[in-house]
Amino acid sequence: MIQVGIFSGYFPYDLETTAKKIRALGFNTVQLDLHFKDIDLSDGQLTAEKGKRVRDVFRANDLPICGISAYTNMIHPDPEHRKHNVERVKEILRHAREFGTPYVISETGTMNPESEWSGHPDNRSEAAYDLARATLADFAQTAWDHGATFLMETYVNNVIGSVREAARLFHDVNHPGLELLMDPTNFFETHNIGDQKGTLDEMFDVLGDRVRIAHAKDVKLAGADKSEKHADIGDDDALASHTFRGVGEIELPAAGLGSLDYDHYVKRLAERSPNAPLIIEHLDESDVPRAKKFIDEVLVRQGV
Repeated sequence: MIQVGIFSGYFPYDLETTAKKIRALGFNTVQLDLHFKDIDLSDGQLTAEKGKRVRDVFRANDLPICGISAYTNMIHPDPEHRKHNVERVKEILRHAREFGTPYVISETGTMNPESEWSGHPDNRSEAAYDLARATLADFAQTAWDHGATFLMETYVNNVIGSVREAARLFHDVNHPGLELLMDPTNFFETHNIGDQKGTLDEMFDVLGDRVRIAHAKDVKLAGADKSEKHADIGDDDALASHTFRGVGEIELPAAGLGSLDYDHYVKRLAERSPNAPLIIEHLDESDVPRAKKFIDEVLVRQGV
């Protein structure tokens, strides 16, 4: 049966309080965000001692850590900015096992210098693809050298955003240190959002054997407002990756608030990756009980 979890970053407290609040809501796993009010896990500050402290607190609350967030623009057009981003991911990969999980996750980035989520014409260039391929190969080897695995998450406005692009990347970087974070909403655009079943089937038929963790948010057409959207989640220090809610033609609200065919999604997920945890995102703390209830009802309905 599929385990349901949530990002720790939606709970902006100290380590102990965060773990207790998440467990009290009935979750049994977390995707770890490396920021708490009482422990410095910023660039250059990861240590084995801190990793053990974090993993032990979550384990003591029956919340094993399934993966670590390392979201960044790995192909940023400014070389120095890009180097900084890449080195942070590699730092997390080197320390992942100390936090109790092999999995480290990021999307693949964009050539847009102003936004990690807005597209750019150069994203479809061979130069951008080659940069992403080389970076992901580097991540895969770094992960493998430290007993970890890098999970690539696709997004339509990034350099790897379609099923075809992801399949090409896995063919070109044929390495055991690289697998997939499945977020189906990140594959949808105006041309395929009307074919939910067909698009979900393509995702799982082509990429299903690479899935190690899955995400639970939603997708819908944006309407008149095509600007980059961010939510106020009640934390002045919240990561932009947690406040982001879509840009252009597509919005990405919380699970149950859009048009994703959730029954077909979890059915295919259970068929291809029955042990992949399903991690809720794109919401604030007050909406967590509703979103979890929605996900739980879908899982019960599908018997998974």
